[in-house]
Amino acid sequence: MPQSPFVHCSNIMPMHLLLIEDNPDLAGNLGDFFEARRHTVDIAHNGLAGLQFALERRYDVIVLDLMLPGMDGLEVCTRLRAAGHPTPVLMLTARDTLANKLDGFNSGADDYLVKPFAMPELEARLIALARRGQGDLASARLSVADLHYDPQSLRVERGGRRIELAPIPLRIFDLLMRRSPNVVRREEIEREVWADNPPDSDALRTHIHALRSAIDRGSDEPLLHTVRGIGYQLGRRDEH
Repeated sequence: MPQSPFVHCSNIMPMHLLLIEDNPDLAGNLGDFFEARRHTVDIAHNGLAGLQFALERRYDVIVLDLMLPGMDGLEVCTRLRAAGHPTPVLMLTARDTLANKLDGFNSGADDYLVKPFAMPELEARLIALARRGQGDLASARLSVADLHYDPQSLRVERGGRRIELAPIPLRIFDLLMRRSPNVVRREEIEREVWADNPPDSDALRTHIHALRSAIDRGSDEPLLHTVRGIGYQLGRRDEH
């Protein structure tokens, strides 16, 4: 039996992607491909919805079609950059002239891929963009309400109180802070911390308990939430 093109490679970094594409067949095929590769995908079918998703949530990369109803890809990208939005954008389009590509880059796109394309090439380009984006964010101070995190010094503070975290809770905290206010699935946290050798099912729960005790202790507003049957989320209640 031939091998499925959707087989996962364990050395590929999982990404959280926003796909803004109005063609339902292409969007469905891309969603299936990326989810089979253990990436998380949100799909918007028009420019206005895509812009709202991008502004309200955090993504590793945005895959943006050029021809969209409501608002075209150039306008979406231009508005994102005008708002100071740093997420890398790859434009996906059938327009292949130099002028089209220059328009895309001038609007703020980071890469440009012409249809038809090979899905592994698209994935490779997205991984390269995500790594570059993570490098840019590595030194950026992250905040959720009165909880602050400096990825460079690994310093964690809440309300002026210094918080010391053990290595594994700190890795979980780093991932949740970077994805806030999005929900991070249990499976993704386990892969991030233990790669392909996760421990028994109680280990993650134990570390989450330690993390919650550290960051929410003494506060009237809990920030670390369990999304039953799915995973965990770091954020305020009004962001759920």
